[in-house]
Amino acid sequence: MASPAAQSGLPKRALAIIFAVSIATALGNTGLISVLPAIGRSIGIPDYLVVAVFSLSAVLWAAASPFWARASDRYGRKPLMMLGLAGFMVSMSLCGAVVSAGLRHLAAPLAIFGLFLLARALFGLFGSASNPATQAYVADHTGPEERTSSMAGLAGAFGLGTVIGPFLAPLFIFPILGLAGPLFTFSLIAAAMLYVVWRHLPESHWTPQVRRAPAPGEARPTPLWRDGRVIPFMVFGFVIATCQTGQQQTLGFLIIDRLRLSPIEAQRPIAIAMAFGAVAGLLAQWGIIRMFEMTPRQLLRWGAAVAALGNLTVALSTDYWTVVAGYAVASLGFGFARPGFTAGSSLAVEGRDQARVAGGIAAVNGINAVLAPAFVRLYETSHAAPFALNMLLLAGLLAYAFLNGALRRADPTPAPASASTIAGLERSDESAG
Repeated sequence: MASPAAQSGLPKRALAIIFAVSIATALGNTGLISVLPAIGRSIGIPDYLVVAVFSLSAVLWAAASPFWARASDRYGRKPLMMLGLAGFMVSMSLCGAVVSAGLRHLAAPLAIFGLFLLARALFGLFGSASNPATQAYVADHTGPEERTSSMAGLAGAFGLGTVIGPFLAPLFIFPILGLAGPLFTFSLIAAAMLYVVWRHLPESHWTPQVRRAPAPGEARPTPLWRDGRVIPFMVFGFVIATCQTGQQQTLGFLIIDRLRLSPIEAQRPIAIAMAFGAVAGLLAQWGIIRMFEMTPRQLLRWGAAVAALGNLTVALSTDYWTVVAGYAVASLGFGFARPGFTAGSSLAVEGRDQARVAGGIAAVNGINAVLAPAFVRLYETSHAAPFALNMLLLAGLLAYAFLNGALRRADPTPAPASASTIAGLERSDESAG
């Protein structure tokens, strides 16, 4: 039964603002990923260390997300969104300054790497505040029947940002700033969104929750890591996020090497490939899920299967356009899977647990970036190896979706098509790291 707050639905202004926040976050993170290979090779940082820039940030993201989720229960969703945007803004500015120093050879490549690592870490520590708050905001305003379509719509907003980011990033490579230009520009965009949230986003319908000791005879809340209702979704989400991050972080290097271009010359082909993937994700989240009123159970199964097929295609590819096609198919699958485990975990618990679960999902979406350097190391031994590994992991995940009881039961009444007009809501999970 939806709460009165949930039944009231999201105000249109709040919908538009959350939509824009999701786009801005995705635009910055995906734009950074698209220029990162060129930054690393221009400065002289080894490939596996380039993607390791996300590692410390990912650990901090995973550690901080549950804390920020509890804070959003006590202090409200809006303040935590603002904190997350501020963390993103400051982190991007510092990353831009570090990259500028590296391009001018003001320090050794390894020193630049260390400073880049620390600057990005600020995003993991403070930028992670907005993710669980955003998901909890959506849960505050949606009932169980419309939760899946709402989470898919929010994923679609993030997906739209991933379409725009790779195309805009090369346009922000200004003559003086060079490859640092996109990072400074994304910081300014985050600053603009911080102002919009501060001035125009209404606070969510939330009730402050103060932690207290259980009364005599009252059951203690089950720790999230032991909650059988949620753990299968977190396991599924971790593997999905690991495979998608490994694929994204390796794609730029594959295109540079396959086309034998300089890092700067490869920016446009990388942007085109990432944009095809983002459009495929949008097709899933704003088109197919809505058209067929897909439930979390269906999204988990189709997501793993289609993503496995896409990674197999990339692993067997011999030319650029086959790489693009495989990446797009895989992204279509990830576009199914992400709303599947996000909505499934939300539907598995009561309203009072929404922020706690949102924090857990945000944590598993972030920590996976720690494994990205291992994928690049694997890529250095064989260009096809990371994608073949992804295919095997996703095939195992497909079996898990059929065999696990909690995942098999993630099949509530499908949301009516009209409810899916709530399109602009999602976490930015991914943004993680």
